Amino acid sequence: MGKPMNQNKRQILNWVNKYGLFGIFLILGASVLSCTIPNESAPYFGKTAPPSDDVVRYVSGPEPESLDPQIGTGQVEQRIYVALYEGLVEYDPQTLEPVPAIAERWETNGDSTEYTFYLRKNARWSNGEPITAKDFVYTMRRGLDPELASRGASQAFYIKNAKAFNESAAFVQDANGVFLSDAEAVVPARLTIPQDEKQKAAFFKANPQVEQSAAGKTFVPVRAEDVGVEAVDDYTVKIYLTQPVPFFVKILPYNFFRFVPEKTIAEFSEKWTQPANIVTSGAFTLKRWSPYNEIVVEKNPNYWDAANVRLQQVKFFPVEDQATVMNLYKAGEIDATYNRSVPRSWLFMMRNKLDHQDEFEASIEYYIINTTKPPMNDVRVRRAFNLALDKNLITATRRTSKPLSTLIPNNVFKGYPATAATEFNPEQAKKLLAEAGYKDAQGNYDAGKFPIDEIAVTFNTSDGNKFVAEIIQSQWKKNLGLTVPLKNMETKTFFSVTAKLEYKGFARFGYVADYIDPYTFLSLFITDGGDNGTGWHDEKYVKLLDIANRTLNAERRNQLLAEAERILLDAQPIIPLTTSSTNWLKKPYVKGMYPNALTLHPWKYVYLERDSAKW
Repeated sequence: MGKPMNQNKRQILNWVNKYGLFGIFLILGASVLSCTIPNESAPYFGKTAPPSDDVVRYVSGPEPESLDPQIGTGQVEQRIYVALYEGLVEYDPQTLEPVPAIAERWETNGDSTEYTFYLRKNARWSNGEPITAKDFVYTMRRGLDPELASRGASQAFYIKNAKAFNESAAFVQDANGVFLSDAEAVVPARLTIPQDEKQKAAFFKANPQVEQSAAGKTFVPVRAEDVGVEAVDDYTVKIYLTQPVPFFVKILPYNFFRFVPEKTIAEFSEKWTQPANIVTSGAFTLKRWSPYNEIVVEKNPNYWDAANVRLQQVKFFPVEDQATVMNLYKAGEIDATYNRSVPRSWLFMMRNKLDHQDEFEASIEYYIINTTKPPMNDVRVRRAFNLALDKNLITATRRTSKPLSTLIPNNVFKGYPATAATEFNPEQAKKLLAEAGYKDAQGNYDAGKFPIDEIAVTFNTSDGNKFVAEIIQSQWKKNLGLTVPLKNMETKTFFSVTAKLEYKGFARFGYVADYIDPYTFLSLFITDGGDNGTGWHDEKYVKLLDIANRTLNAERRNQLLAEAERILLDAQPIIPLTTSSTNWLKKPYVKGMYPNALTLHPWKYVYLERDSAKW
């Protein structure tokens, strides 16, 4: 089967030079994977000789969509953005909690509706020009501009008038120039309504009193200047929110909030991220971008903390094929990989390796339930299907997943109390179905009485999603005597169908946290639309979350959030299935790079340790 990989370094380099990293998929392929099964007795997988230069070579996943931090929203883009751009705050490399970055400190008012950030006076763009508060104001206005169509803009919707500006809404003004107030706003705010005629008609239909109040009034478009972000002076930013958000600073390391350069964008438009044009705000700047081959970033000498940045370069390689990734890693041609890159069949051996990174991830996989249609509008039926599912069987062959019986994954959010899990209990499930009316003359559960034609499991096309659906289908057949039909569809159609509640029964969903706070999961179910997908809505749940976010004591806030989670779980609009672990590789000489809950690495903290005694 050819030479062992550790004798084939030059050949791999020749392939890389000739075809690019992406092109060697055609050469390496799955057949070589069997040639490189790890030596079980070795503490590490493959070569461990550190490179002579301070360069980390990292497999980041697919080719990035864009190097514009307000365009890309995937993890592959975020891994690159944390090198090129910086925000008011940055992720802590281990906990992902916000730490000072371009803002050296910040403060909030008494109810967490206003935040003030004090910028460093030595912060510089990569071209040496100073970074000021006006740059952050521009960044927010640009990202929220509907013409940019940023998919990450919703992360800023806590900011006053941000959502209205992004959705091209309008204020309502009377003949005296007075703007009508929003009676339902938590923080005093102007009333806004859609400008699009169809959306306006739907809005007025749902809010007839507002329609009466707006009759004969003038509609004034919401402008960028109305967004609640203010440059108090060159080094002070003030942000005004629509409601109390005590976790707001935790959102700010997200790439949408990272500083982008107004002058450069004005000069080069959509070409501003090309290597010859780009100006960056982070610890690194762009040296080279060869699409589908590599992205090379190099240390930014004008970065405010350049003295503490120890890497000279990071090379990002867009490789997805697991066989290729593992062979490059074993040969010592790459130093670290992205999450879930280790083949499932290898995990029983790789988990014993010291360079395998396996930690809890802030992600969940679950089934949503259409609670608006029978028979799933009955909470007893929803609970029965959950009780009849042994989630350990789902994870038995998926070694990077763990069973999940709650909305919030365990061991991710510090201080959050674990909610009691629902145990597998098919007998109780049958009793609940009998109570719901699906029973024989003696009152015992009768599967033949259940309207099986009214439910299905819908999932977006994927071998993994199909695999899980078939396991669940077989369990419900065994435990309830019901063969639930499976239905797959393309992703674009799937999200439209679930958002409109046009599916029946169950649909597969997955979610990765946007920030490290339990509210990132709980907020999915505040409204009955959008990413909720279930039609379930409970004002008690919403009010409890609102009270929690007004509570400044962290322990008490976590207790209130857990109470809200209990309301959700008792109502059972979803069936939690699994949570994942990170599953990636890192050479022992790479330091400052940790298996955190989002597998995001602030590269300014990463360095190479050549003394093996310190590995």
